[in-house]
Amino acid sequence: MQLLIDNLSKSFDEKLVLDDLNAVFDQGIIYALLGRNGAGKTTLFSLIARELEKDSGQVFLSDEDQKRPLDLSDVFFMLAEPELPRFLTGREFINFFIEVNKNRIKGDLNPDIYFDQVKFDEDDKDRLIQGYSTGMRNKLQMMMFLITKPKVILMDEPLNSLDVVVQKEMKDLIKSIKNDHIIIFSTHILDLAKNMADEILLLHKGKISEVDREIKNNPDFEEEVINLLQRED
Repeated sequence: MQLLIDNLSKSFDEKLVLDDLNAVFDQGIIYALLGRNGAGKTTLFSLIARELEKDSGQVFLSDEDQKRPLDLSDVFFMLAEPELPRFLTGREFINFFIEVNKNRIKGDLNPDIYFDQVKFDEDDKDRLIQGYSTGMRNKLQMMMFLITKPKVILMDEPLNSLDVVVQKEMKDLIKSIKNDHIIIFSTHILDLAKNMADEILLLHKGKISEVDREIKNNPDFEEEVINLLQRED
């Protein structure tokens, strides 16, 4: 299975953010997307998830030799700061999410299975979401894609502001499910990209380029990536 992006462009007023961007993402590989502030990482994810209207281009899914436009049900977009219903408990929200999506859920409908997968504390399940930390809200988002099993998972700065224990739990979980999905995450943290991703991509001047694996394993990795992101060509 592959996610195919063909000649995708997006401008805001006079600013060209994505410029006839082309990319191919394969199932079973975790991709880290690096770029400077304003490079268009969130814009790219929003276009793939159809939360923004593209200026031109197409996004396709190729599966079992069939190429078709990416459907909304194919993709889950995990936000850095999710807006979840504050006056529901975690358990109420997940029960509601399962009920709304039960026709497309192929796995178990028991919410406790998914709470256990993300190591959600028992005492927190019945607390109001308004009292949750960023890490706890991100765990709820992870439960959402564990439940629906989308083909494509997009994560915008997924591990920001999380303590080291939650970071480790989330990294291990993402790695454990990668063979069944196309996973792309954006980050500003170079060590996270190096340690978690199989492939590192740069979004620079509206285009995507791949970081050579030799650079990834180079002790001067950080300096070399910064140089690539500062180039003028």
